[in-house]
Amino acid sequence: MAELHRLTSAIPIISEPVESGIVASLARPGGNMTGFQNFEPAIGGKWLEILKEVAPGLKDAGAVFSRDAAAHAQFLRSAQNVAPSLGMTVTVVDIQGDLKRAITAYAEQPDRGLLVFPHPRTIANRRLITSLALGQGTPAVYPYRYFADDGGLITYGPDQIDQWRGAAVYLDRVLKGERPAELPVQTPTKYELAINLKVAKAIGLTVSPGLLARADEVIE
Repeated sequence: MAELHRLTSAIPIISEPVESGIVASLARPGGNMTGFQNFEPAIGGKWLEILKEVAPGLKDAGAVFSRDAAAHAQFLRSAQNVAPSLGMTVTVVDIQGDLKRAITAYAEQPDRGLLVFPHPRTIANRRLITSLALGQGTPAVYPYRYFADDGGLITYGPDQIDQWRGAAVYLDRVLKGERPAELPVQTPTKYELAINLKVAKAIGLTVSPGLLARADEVIE
């Protein structure tokens, strides 16, 4: 998105401008960009709470983190702020180098879990990441529903179809003459929680009835 922003300041763009660090604020984006924010900064703390709930014995969470993603610093800070209340710490697992080596080196230690932040690299390598977590017996929380289908333990994130519908409405409004600068950036209103019980069983976890009751989908 940053590259698109550099290429044009005239063509209207509907995107994820806040996470890309491009617009000034949600209410007044300015310029030629607006759109739908996939994740609010506080989601990092929520992911950590879910990780602790699904695996209460954890002492540390590895934040699968990339320095080139502006939003990751916000997710990390949110998780670190929540961690003391959960009796946990948060460690950065930097994936700008060898992703497999970074995750393996972290996960081989006991009482550790993973927070897999959304990023093109984690999405493209989701089967590798979920298989590494499974192989190490490491509980992990992922950002999108499809990670659960690919062997992830638990996912919590926005309903993407709902987001796409909203983006289509904004696109229609822009085509009819409204300016992106006058259309507030929207935050998610609908989230999905998915749990893969097959993975939970494989790594020796018993998911609480309360967490199962809150799930939008359970894979058995």
